Amino acid sequence: MLNVDLHCHSTVSDGTLAPAAVAARAKANGVDIWALTDHDEVDGVSEARAAAAALGLQYVAGVEISVTWASQTIHIVGLQIDETNPELVQGLRVTRGGRERRAHEMAAQLATAGIPDAFEGALKHVGNPDLISRTHFARYLVEIGRCADTSEVFRHFLTEGNPGYVPHRWASLEQAVCWIRDAGGVAVVAHPGRYKLSDLAFDAFFSEFKQLGGVAIEVMTGSHTPDQYAYYAKVAANYGFLASRGSDFHSPAESRVDLGALPPLPDSVTPVWYNW
Repeated sequence: MLNVDLHCHSTVSDGTLAPAAVAARAKANGVDIWALTDHDEVDGVSEARAAAAALGLQYVAGVEISVTWASQTIHIVGLQIDETNPELVQGLRVTRGGRERRAHEMAAQLATAGIPDAFEGALKHVGNPDLISRTHFARYLVEIGRCADTSEVFRHFLTEGNPGYVPHRWASLEQAVCWIRDAGGVAVVAHPGRYKLSDLAFDAFFSEFKQLGGVAIEVMTGSHTPDQYAYYAKVAANYGFLASRGSDFHSPAESRVDLGALPPLPDSVTPVWYNW
């Protein structure tokens, strides 16, 4: 059975390892097919592809696009993309815009909560300044001892209702799916179990995603619990979606699941890679 990991991050977005180092870790962990899916950025694709080729690791070009839907942030993974596609590249550039302004607003809130200089502190953890994010602030709060780990940070800061939370208007669902399809790729809903949507809202979201040309959801992901593995396998079957598998690996010290360490997809679903 193939060990497939189609969701992870590098220093190009909010991971802690360079693309080549992520490729090496995937290979060492027994991954057969691997995709690097940095947030709203494809600058790591060429390095990842070259490193995977040198290791004899089958590589899939990918990206994870931030979407605003019903006032919530949802992530859509694009797989098998042409990372040079002009529509995709320009769309990602626009989506990245505004992150610095948002980061200054987050830092101002944290300063009010008694945590000064958070913007400068977060920058120390940023590999790509265009993609400064909550994760970089979380690492700074751990660094200064305000929280024990990033999980504790997100329980007390940077989330809705807590200091440091600043919403942002990302791409629309239609834009993200269109960019992925224009680039010859496959659109996948990332870790659906993370989103706080009612059953009615989920039905509307999945229906719209499918109508726009989305074809898969992540079933096995480091962001899901074992109960959610089974639940989203049923969701995939009910909506006729293909199923994806990805650790959502960011860092050896932070990620709940390592590259390639998830259980296999259940037999009841069709893998998104079935015809690759």
